[in-house]
Amino acid sequence: MTFSLISPSFADGQPIPQKYTRLGDNLFPPLKWTGTPEGTQSFALIVEDPDAPRGMFRHCAIINIPGSWTDLPQAVDTGPEHSIKFIRNDFGNARYDGPQPPAGTGVHHYWFRLAALDTANLSIPEDVGAEEAWKRVRKHLIEEAAIVGTFGR
Repeated sequence: MTFSLISPSFADGQPIPQKYTRLGDNLFPPLKWTGTPEGTQSFALIVEDPDAPRGMFRHCAIINIPGSWTDLPQAVDTGPEHSIKFIRNDFGNARYDGPQPPAGTGVHHYWFRLAALDTANLSIPEDVGAEEAWKRVRKHLIEEAAIVGTFGR
């Protein structure tokens, strides 16, 4: 089975509903995955916008998602504490911050990348930042699944 990532809230390549953006309720959108690769001990997630005017912009990074999980619920960053850990995004927050593209910059593409990892626990301080955390995550990568949502104003 192929490792794949979906969202019940938007289809791959389609618009992200406003409630999942900073112009709406800024809720983390629900995500589900199937086909977890053999040997997966945990997952990590990053949400990136390669269309940002100054280059890649990271909206969210999560590590230590248990390998037995098959989804992240809506607003997981505001729910009860779990073993998951949010890393500081490019807004400076250790949580999800949804799309908020500058006016006049067209439609942006938001990549939700889920990494299946060969380790159960990564010790990465949240203040390291999403870019550096993702570099450390990739050292343990088994396989990656992704979904892209769009948003513009």
